[in-house]
Amino acid sequence: MDTGDAGTGVAEPATVSVVIVDDHGIFRSGLRAALGPAIRVLGEAATVEEAEAVIAEVQPDVVLLDVHLPGGSGGGGAEVIHRCVRHGTSARFLALSVSDSAEDVVAVIRAGARGYVTKTISGPEITDAVQRIASGDAVFSPRLAGFVLDAFGTSSVAVDDELDRLSARELEVMRLIARGYSYKETAKELFISVKTIETHVSAVLRKLQLSSRHELTRWATERRLL
Repeated sequence: MDTGDAGTGVAEPATVSVVIVDDHGIFRSGLRAALGPAIRVLGEAATVEEAEAVIAEVQPDVVLLDVHLPGGSGGGGAEVIHRCVRHGTSARFLALSVSDSAEDVVAVIRAGARGYVTKTISGPEITDAVQRIASGDAVFSPRLAGFVLDAFGTSSVAVDDELDRLSARELEVMRLIARGYSYKETAKELFISVKTIETHVSAVLRKLQLSSRHELTRWATERRLL
């Protein structure tokens, strides 16, 4: 991930490199155009095999991955992730699909994707999602988060005294953030400022000894809190 020119004395926004994997050329072109200037597209692919090859060659920070792809053994986006993981890729995967079915969401998350958003997402929103994925966060369209919780939650895990460390407001913020809400969406839901949300999230991560939103989502899911 590029960090800009330190010699200027001004910190530039970090550039996130991506590969776009989708079997529709028009969609790939539109997505490339919609991504913000801080996102650098290193390559594109339309099939499982093409994706495996280009990801191995250019080693992007993030892969924007359609769920249904031709080629391979029919595993689509999940198969791309499995193949790349076997090769030891450091790329993070963000599923981007027209599908909002529980089966598709759970399949790619089980394979190792760090997030899943639908193609109704706007240019600024997908740019933000890519940057969040690159930084280690988990990103889900809010209505899809429940599929992940249902698939990975375990009813046998009891709520423990870690919750006592959180205030009532921090608990509210934690639940929304762990469900995949952005800071802006959480602020709107709770009628407080984005800055206040940032403060609460920092406090939650510190108190629970977690380092990212991805870890927070897993922590909350294991405890059936959402």
